[in-house]
Amino acid sequence: MFERFTKDARAVVTGAVEHAEGGGARTVDAEHLLLALLDREGSRASFALAALGGGQWLESVRRALDEARRRGGLSQAEADALAGLGIDVGEIVARVEEVHGVGAMSGDRKDKRWWSGHRSFSREAKDVLERALRIAVARRDRHIGDEHILLALTSRPGVPAEVLADHGVTYETLTRVLYGGGQAKAG
Repeated sequence: MFERFTKDARAVVTGAVEHAEGGGARTVDAEHLLLALLDREGSRASFALAALGGGQWLESVRRALDEARRRGGLSQAEADALAGLGIDVGEIVARVEEVHGVGAMSGDRKDKRWWSGHRSFSREAKDVLERALRIAVARRDRHIGDEHILLALTSRPGVPAEVLADHGVTYETLTRVLYGGGQAKAG
């Protein structure tokens, strides 16, 4: 599959690994793919994000991803659902961080030397890459670009899609910007 990736898509995958390593994460997650996409300039995905106002909210997206990581990967919708059951995720995070330090629930390790080998991709990150392939095939595109990875991130539930949607970036808005019209979701 990776032989079909464009230079920009490969850079996103490499950037995701770097984000995971920089944060001491055990695996490369979907959030790392989004962070790597946000770092790109001059690519189809970066132009689409800019067209949707990305210049004003890129840092807000990064902060929202950090907050989700601090919540142990729970999306805001999941935290709100737990609040409806009387469980205050913010209070739990505060108590855990009080005892174990800030970011204790993130799954990241402060001692980044613990792992020097190849990082594996989480099930969610693999799903995003597979969806990117399906989206490219459905569009009859010959290659998988970073725009397909961005579309894939918005087409599955989870923190990246929720954070992007909060900033007006959905599968539908991206499809309009990238292709000038709508198309049914692939995957």
